[in-house]
Amino acid sequence: MAKLDETLTMLKDLTDAKGIPGNEREAREVMKKYIAPFADEVTTDGLGSLVAKKVGKADGPKIMVAGHLDEVGFMITQIDDKGFLRFQTVGGWWSQVMLAQRVTIVTSKGDVTGVIGSKPPHILSPEARKKPVDIKDMFIDIGASSREEAMEFGVRPGDQAVPFFEFTVMNNEKMLLAKAWDNRIGCAIAIDVLKQLKGVEHPNIVYGVGTVQEEIGLRGAKTSAQLIKPDIGFGVDVGIAGDTPGVSEKEAMSKMGHGPQIVLYDASMVSHKGLRDFVVNIADEQNIPYQYESMPGGGTDSGAIHLTANGVPSLSITVATRYIHSHAAMLHRDDYENAVKLIVEVIKRLDADTVKTITFD
Repeated sequence: MAKLDETLTMLKDLTDAKGIPGNEREAREVMKKYIAPFADEVTTDGLGSLVAKKVGKADGPKIMVAGHLDEVGFMITQIDDKGFLRFQTVGGWWSQVMLAQRVTIVTSKGDVTGVIGSKPPHILSPEARKKPVDIKDMFIDIGASSREEAMEFGVRPGDQAVPFFEFTVMNNEKMLLAKAWDNRIGCAIAIDVLKQLKGVEHPNIVYGVGTVQEEIGLRGAKTSAQLIKPDIGFGVDVGIAGDTPGVSEKEAMSKMGHGPQIVLYDASMVSHKGLRDFVVNIADEQNIPYQYESMPGGGTDSGAIHLTANGVPSLSITVATRYIHSHAAMLHRDDYENAVKLIVEVIKRLDADTVKTITFD
């Protein structure tokens, strides 16, 4: 594998961290390690979202840049008498991508390896073989022979089980394959925005935020935005890449490597027109590539941020990613770097008057 530079090392640390909704501590510690050197103060809200504050001008507009710490995964709900684990999905899963996949169960005694299993096809009827296996008929096998042995390993109901995958730089070194790009790439963008503002004059207070529990209803974005009370909100997340076989432009237009996605519309929010126009104009001015995206299904943290207090002009800026909500997703390094560049250029040009103009546009 290619030698990891500073950025790739951070991305590996972030994606390797295990953290399903409600269990984000490990991912939060990694984000904190990387963002703290560029922040004036780092705090958490009551649910566990990380809030890193960087003051440009003490009475300036508050700009929130939020990526979510949680990844989709599983929670152990029961251990049967033969030592097999029943589980609940936490976040959206497609049953077809789950079977025979390796998972890591995080227990009080350390990590336990498991594999998702089901009844073998050899003993199913021909009709049953043609159908995808229901998630409720799957289980996790940790090689235990009884409930007692599973508990000796440290497994308890409520433990998180996380996809296992090794961070990989592909032969085309711009292409990065990892678990949990959704949404550790958003956390990385928030870190790098603060990093690139180090020593830069700008008339704002910038908050780099790692939110919790996004995958189960944008919950941490709601609490952290109430804490911050931002004037402008950016949700940074992954979006759909439409450049794989069988996907029409009508279904998904974005291509990897063609710039960050400016989300016009999703199920959680209609993007704020004034802010969207402001961002797009800066991208055009600075020759930063971008592409438009609209997703009738799904949403991002902006969906909660924009409804805070009496309303916050918000925009989602996302990175086109293949195979999200599976064990391994792929994105393009240039899209990530251009997302950072765009948000930094926007923050440099925001001030109290501009925010006022944007708000009423």
